[in-house]
Amino acid sequence: MCGFVGVVGRRDVAPEIYVALQALQHRGQDSAGIATMSATGDRFPVRRGLGVVTSAIDEVHLAALAGPIGVGHVRYPTIGRGVLEDAQPFFYRQPGVLMAHNGNVTNYDELRMALRDRSIHLLSKCDVEPALCVLSDALMQRRPAAHTIEDAIWALGQMGERVRGSYSIVAALMLEDRPTLVVVRDPNGIRPAVVGRRSDGSWIAASESVALDALGYQRFREPEPGEALFLRAGDDPVAVPLTPARPAPCVFEFIYFARPDSVMEGRTVYDVRLALGSELAKRLRDKGIQGDVVVPVPDTARPAATTLSEDLRLPLREGFIKNRYSGRTFIMPDAPVRHAALRLKLNTLPSEVRGRRVILVDDSIVRGATLQRVISLLREGQAAEVHLAIHSPPVAYPCFYGIDMSTEEELFACRFSGSLDDLEAHAAAALGADSLTYLPVDGMDRAFAGPRCAACFDGRYPQPVDARERDSIVSDRRADRSLARG
Repeated sequence: MCGFVGVVGRRDVAPEIYVALQALQHRGQDSAGIATMSATGDRFPVRRGLGVVTSAIDEVHLAALAGPIGVGHVRYPTIGRGVLEDAQPFFYRQPGVLMAHNGNVTNYDELRMALRDRSIHLLSKCDVEPALCVLSDALMQRRPAAHTIEDAIWALGQMGERVRGSYSIVAALMLEDRPTLVVVRDPNGIRPAVVGRRSDGSWIAASESVALDALGYQRFREPEPGEALFLRAGDDPVAVPLTPARPAPCVFEFIYFARPDSVMEGRTVYDVRLALGSELAKRLRDKGIQGDVVVPVPDTARPAATTLSEDLRLPLREGFIKNRYSGRTFIMPDAPVRHAALRLKLNTLPSEVRGRRVILVDDSIVRGATLQRVISLLREGQAAEVHLAIHSPPVAYPCFYGIDMSTEEELFACRFSGSLDDLEAHAAAALGADSLTYLPVDGMDRAFAGPRCAACFDGRYPQPVDARERDSIVSDRRADRSLARG
């Protein structure tokens, strides 16, 4: 999972991209980068670094990033590693294209070999690089210079035919001698993207609307699945459908990853999480779970915990104080680091849990180690009972579209078999909870109506991933985790 920003205006855009990336920092803390292009298209300064935005990019870097158009990125890796050569954005010299993306290109190895046959060699294991090379190569096949929007439409069509998986892409290049920002989504629109405009004629494209809010842009619209938008300062956008749309937005964005104040698919993430909490309350009531207090695991679970407590007529309390300077444990590279980060991240408020039956609300269980530690913290705080309530279904299938759930042996729910009730009973015992209640898939669908990708919950993959691609992705993740463990 990553976050991208692209801006085109009439003055240097790097400072704006820098601010917008900080609004998207929750989407990746592994590396950050900004690249710009001069108004004449002959300079492409790029600055990338490891860590969060403020660590990776400093004032000296920003001063060197001149140009009225540029792209930025924050990353955590699902293909490739957390090393500098895999950090985005990427640049290709012919004809001169900057690119960043969010998603997961599943046929990376196939693209790498096909490009090698044309003597085009990749410099990283980041999956956006082959997409960039395919697009740039197609543009050069069309004509050697002075490319037009029509050339770009044809080249994007070639890229769409060859690149599989999930992707929302932003690119900057010269088209018809004008700096042009291009944003494109895969035919399923699995990963989010949104476009905004400002009264001075500037345009922005980003992974989430919070990046627009930070800079005073008005939300224009989201690119449709399979659509490309061409953006130029002061002009109306040019919208081109590249492939038939088969919408399947990722539901896990709404459950966990996106910021609650983001607007996606015409609804706020916060409203969806409120609805998930109400659906979860119904299941707790049906199961006869009794509690004295509702406690959310900070911070994603708070909206669902709010409606759950209201519907069950139980007080909502902060059982944990969160260290605001710690990172998101789900995107930490391995279990020991996640455990250490959690000890730094959360501290219990014993006065709110001592002697009480606690209904502990969280968004999901992926590997289970974090929640096991959270429950032990409540036990240390002398909670009388701990009833775990999860506002999503069991994560039972790997994600191949950009969420770090690539191998079945990592998934907590895959350790158990039987009905949902059986799974909940055995999983509760493994976590040290008195009970565990998941939100079933039909409850999730009532809260999040309409088309969606929920492959991690129901095993229905909207974009086919063949066995070779799956094996490549899984082996890549296993190798990287082995390296992280040292």
